[in-house]
Amino acid sequence: MSDTRTRKYDVIVTGGGPGGATAAALLAESGRRVLVLEKEAFPRSHVGESLLPYAYFPLKRIGLLEKMKGSDFPRKHSVQFVSQTGKVAAPFYFFNHTDHELATTWQVSRAEFDQMLLDNARQKGAEVQQRTRVTDLLYDAHQVVGVEAVRHDRETFQAHALVTIDATGRNALSMTRNGWRKDDPMLNRVACWTYYRGAMRDPGLDAGSTTVAYLPEKCWFWYIPLANDVVSVGIVGEKDDLFAETRDLGKVFARHIPRNPWIQRHVATGTQFGKFFGTRDFSYRSEYCAQDGLLLVGDAFAFLDPVFSSGLYFALRGGELAGDAVNAALDARDVTAARFHDYGDRMTGAIEAMRKLVYAFYDRAFSFGKLIRKYPDVRMDLTDCLIGNLEKDFTALFAAASEFADLPEPLAYGGPRTSEQGTAAPRQDNEP
Repeated sequence: MSDTRTRKYDVIVTGGGPGGATAAALLAESGRRVLVLEKEAFPRSHVGESLLPYAYFPLKRIGLLEKMKGSDFPRKHSVQFVSQTGKVAAPFYFFNHTDHELATTWQVSRAEFDQMLLDNARQKGAEVQQRTRVTDLLYDAHQVVGVEAVRHDRETFQAHALVTIDATGRNALSMTRNGWRKDDPMLNRVACWTYYRGAMRDPGLDAGSTTVAYLPEKCWFWYIPLANDVVSVGIVGEKDDLFAETRDLGKVFARHIPRNPWIQRHVATGTQFGKFFGTRDFSYRSEYCAQDGLLLVGDAFAFLDPVFSSGLYFALRGGELAGDAVNAALDARDVTAARFHDYGDRMTGAIEAMRKLVYAFYDRAFSFGKLIRKYPDVRMDLTDCLIGNLEKDFTALFAAASEFADLPEPLAYGGPRTSEQGTAAPRQDNEP
């Protein structure tokens, strides 16, 4: 059955995760008529539970800080790194870097956190439809003018808007549809993860720390304490190393846990529960962040290796910048891709800074200790990068880091697809 009614909005947001919900909240609060289409029913589980301190600012902007402060989410004061032998290096305590209250952030259970964000967008006036999957973009010539979607009862409908924000996560509707995905071949890793109840937590301020524990060949564990005595534990590495002996995710865990004494000791007191999960192709970016009538946000635009927990921050900050960019475009009555140059520059600049640090992490010759011992003056810049203060000049930091690691050149894409570059043609019904 098809719905023949034409629904018109100022903005359609495809996806109700952190990026989409943040953008929707800002736009609805500004008086825009906003429709959010989310394929799943919230609450739903999701990986990526650690916030960077600079997530404080988009959370404050959308009015969620007080709810976060009143939540049961564990407080995160630092990130710490553990060697292959189980030795813990001095943690990067955020309060040693700044006395701003952002120095305390959170480890979030995504089902609860994402529900808070989506409810917030709804409370500010956005219309939210869950269990509704966007199947295609609608075009007028080469401008996106809305979407086609299907509800859980298989009823299809179309909705029209001046701007569509693609926040479809790793499904990346626009990127996939238009062939814009660009993988980062140097960061082509896989991950598997699960959850433990009752696993060990470090004492005092370190109880909520994110821990990165090294394994041979630059593989590593994450260890993220969550609420209700739950810990998220995952492994990231090269496919050939992680799955050298088996593809069974439970057996992969059993094989690798003894390879780091800190991890082995911490999970020994807990009980693994639920499924083991896996994913691959961790790092990619869209060739374009926008075209006429369309803007990409969060994982629908880019995803970077999770070693520094940047995913949630990029989603929240991207949603904030997208909300502002779309508001300005609507005020100007100009939704062409050229309006989104600043959004693209700011997002790609921030991602590039973190990307350099990720490359350094995976370089066998690099260590934070070596870098800071030789160049103590870059410690402040290094911490800024780790906490998400990414819109600053890191020339000195990466000049120093380049003595220890091969750092990448900036990628020459990620801006808007303007009329001078041509536009992506709509897919025909008979195309795959």
